[in-house]
Amino acid sequence: MRVLLVLLLIVAVGYGVALQFVPASIERNANKVTVHEPYTISTAAQELHKKLLIGDFHADSTLWRRDLLERSDRGHVDIPRMREGNVAIQMFTSVTKSPRGQNYHSNSTDASDNITLLAAAQAWPISTLTSLTARALYQAEKLHDLEDRAPEEFQLILNKKQLNRFLAMRQAGERVVAGLIGTEGSHALDGDLANIEVLYDAGFRMMSLQHFFDNKLGGSLHGESGAGLTEFGVNAVKLMLEQGIMIDVSHSAPQVVVDVLAISNKPLIVSHTGLNGHCESDRNISDELMQEIAAAGGIIGIGFWDGAVCDTAPANIVKALRYGIELVGVKHIALGSDYDGSVETQFDISEIDILTHEMLKAGFTELEIKRVMGQNMVEFLQKNLP
Repeated sequence: MRVLLVLLLIVAVGYGVALQFVPASIERNANKVTVHEPYTISTAAQELHKKLLIGDFHADSTLWRRDLLERSDRGHVDIPRMREGNVAIQMFTSVTKSPRGQNYHSNSTDASDNITLLAAAQAWPISTLTSLTARALYQAEKLHDLEDRAPEEFQLILNKKQLNRFLAMRQAGERVVAGLIGTEGSHALDGDLANIEVLYDAGFRMMSLQHFFDNKLGGSLHGESGAGLTEFGVNAVKLMLEQGIMIDVSHSAPQVVVDVLAISNKPLIVSHTGLNGHCESDRNISDELMQEIAAAGGIIGIGFWDGAVCDTAPANIVKALRYGIELVGVKHIALGSDYDGSVETQFDISEIDILTHEMLKAGFTELEIKRVMGQNMVEFLQKNLP
């Protein structure tokens, strides 16, 4: 018995050590910031940046084993770094299924799922190993816990009233930051329409329909079918709209986007993307479809990683923003970083003032900068939250 207890103790200690180091090692490899000298920000950019209300439509930070109330030396986003970068609002998206290699060209629905392995490595609850809904709920719980532990630092926004209260606090000079909860693909429904209400009740206010795989709702931009909305997908979209959930068509096949535009009575979000005319990529749908989304009142979040913008230099991201403004109009372009989404960027959220600097340098007006950096996102939320 004594030998067995010793062996169990050794296993427990070994597991504890692995849990301390393995998740951190995985994330350091997944969410890199390119090594660079500190950026030099002009005085004019610094002064303007301080006055901006900044928002971002997409970060996968809840996927990783980090306390977002603490400043980390890995990944891209946490609350202290949001405050350092003067970022007010972050949409946190829950990833539930993702293929090895994240191939943009084609993925079989039977392809291996990295999130199962990541959940096990990070000691997520047993339920998350088999249920994609449980994975989404577990990530949402992390954000509710942040608010419970430090409401003076972080608040969740679930409706217009809470958004307006938060904006008033920021206007009064309080440095609290806010988060919203979204899904990275409706794999999170586990094929059950009843889970739309379950996720809504847990705080989800934006749902994307696909991720890297075709699913029960329809085709993925990176799947095999290229199909549009299924009957289940049509019913899911209608229920989301009735519930007051904003719909994100990032990663959706073009035909899905067309089908959603045909039945939606509310504007759509493309939470993280590039523009194909600026960066020809399997990750980016056509410019013509982006124009249709914008014409229906939609908003497009420009990403910071190579698959979206081809070149991740801040000056090139600014070129993507300019291209978007010229393509669809200044009121329809926002930020959609894809921070912490297994991507490498050239700046984390604390350094986002480099975009303000580069936009001024490129001749953007102050109004254009204000709109792209957050005003468009805030106005969209004011119109479309419950």
